[in-house]
Amino acid sequence: MSVDLSPRAIYRRLPALAKPYRAILLLALLGLVLEGAAAGAFGMLTKPMVDETFVAKNPQSGLLLPLAIVAIFVVRGIAGYITDVYMAKAARGIARDMRVQAMDKYLRLPGLRFDTEPVPSMLVRLGSDSDQVAQAVVDSAKVMLQQSLQVVAMLGVMLYASWRVTLAVLLLGPLIAWMMDKVGRRYRRFGHRVQETSAQMMLAADQALSNQQEVKVYGARAAEMERYTSLADHYLRLSLKVEATRSISSAVVQLTGAVGLALLLFFAGREAMEGRLSAGGFVQLMISMLAIIPALKQLTNVQGMLQRGVASAERLFHVLDADDEIDAGTRPLARARGLVEFRDIRLTYPGQSRPALNGITFTARPGTVTAIVGRSGSGKSTLVKLLPRFYEPSGGQVLLDGHPLADYPLPDLRRQLAMVGQQVMLFDGTVAANVAYGELRGAEQARIERALRDANAMEFVEQLPDGLQAQIGVKGGKLSGGQRQRLAIARAMLKDAPILILDEATAALDNASERLVQDALAHLIPDRTTLVIAHRLSTVEHADQILVLDDGKLVEQGTHAELLARGGVYAHLHAMQFREAGA
Repeated sequence: MSVDLSPRAIYRRLPALAKPYRAILLLALLGLVLEGAAAGAFGMLTKPMVDETFVAKNPQSGLLLPLAIVAIFVVRGIAGYITDVYMAKAARGIARDMRVQAMDKYLRLPGLRFDTEPVPSMLVRLGSDSDQVAQAVVDSAKVMLQQSLQVVAMLGVMLYASWRVTLAVLLLGPLIAWMMDKVGRRYRRFGHRVQETSAQMMLAADQALSNQQEVKVYGARAAEMERYTSLADHYLRLSLKVEATRSISSAVVQLTGAVGLALLLFFAGREAMEGRLSAGGFVQLMISMLAIIPALKQLTNVQGMLQRGVASAERLFHVLDADDEIDAGTRPLARARGLVEFRDIRLTYPGQSRPALNGITFTARPGTVTAIVGRSGSGKSTLVKLLPRFYEPSGGQVLLDGHPLADYPLPDLRRQLAMVGQQVMLFDGTVAANVAYGELRGAEQARIERALRDANAMEFVEQLPDGLQAQIGVKGGKLSGGQRQRLAIARAMLKDAPILILDEATAALDNASERLVQDALAHLIPDRTTLVIAHRLSTVEHADQILVLDDGKLVEQGTHAELLARGGVYAHLHAMQFREAGA
């Protein structure tokens, strides 16, 4: 899907993010207008302050003007509070909305997206990018409106004091506009690169810290630090360029302001000599001009905030505009019988010339076990990921109960599957919440306990301080590998799906844990269509059929005895493992 993500297109999309907060923003806008009016009212008072109090020495002005000043600043303070509170509410609300939308989108993207984009990059989009977009939409808009109203109010005061002097000073306007355009272009050039480098730094840190044991054992600390330091240095250089741009633009604004003051002094002097400008009028012009200069400076600085937000919005819109998983199925499926057919399946990953799967055909029948074996990288995991449609085949068809998988709605299809992998993913929470996960959340405690007993997990669960309500830590960190595996099996048992996928479920376990897990799997497998990816061939000797993959092709198919008698690839793999076990 091709989507226009030019800066202009992004600018057009940003206001739509604020639509849910229109009422809040209108209140904030009212506060901004009151702030600007209060600033203008104070500017209007400066002329009578000088002319009436110090020149004409009017005693009434000495009492009324101080009271008027206090009243103006009370109004301005209340208006500022309203603006800040409601602008912040809208900004934080937009950041929250973007996080939720991006998270929801990621969970609806095809599996290939997760092969091409690292999780740390996703976390940057969910974190700092969402905040930067909120700043672009609301915080920068607040500064621009606030300071623009200040400039307009002060220009009004200046025109009231002397339109001739004001028009002369306004000759600087085109110069300021040109400078702000140049600053904006430079910010755009560096803003996106800063965000990308930030994501690369997070990825490098995530890899090094997540694999800290390997880093230490293989003496890779220096190499990882060199890589991370290089990225940090690049980020520093880009950040300094952004800051230099901001600083130069501020300095130019101040210089322009100084030139403006000089022009004001020159022309105001001529007007005073002609008798068209009083001392109070001159002070009014001077104070208004001094109020405009910092407002212009802030308007220039807001470019940085705005351009960072645009760069972040571009990254987020790339995610939000991506195509969802294809889900056009219309055939409802309550519970499948479990007849699985792969017909001439081919799959080539984007950007790859060689197919990952090439011409694979087989049938897995209900109540049988189909083992899938082969060397590492032969396509075993890719093959089973076609069943839940994490990947879509480039050619051929996968059928369930005689119908293509695409005929079924994705939620219905995935309800027919339970998966137990080598890398068990548990969540920070209780034992019960991890077993009764997702659509199983409403399961009765008796069913959860039965699933835990069948999975040989109750023996260690009962020893935990809080039993079923015990916290297992992030990713189940408080449990051993075998315990985590048995919780995953209990989850699959509770789901009671007609199709079971086991992806090297015992490969990383010690012998004692493997026996417990294998016994639990023996309770889980009957009466289901089971696909088992196996590294240790001894675990699949009793499978109803064994598929041997090599370089993405199905090179052999049969029972354990048939394949051994054939003396082919399977027999060779079996002999190698037998020798390794004997050694």
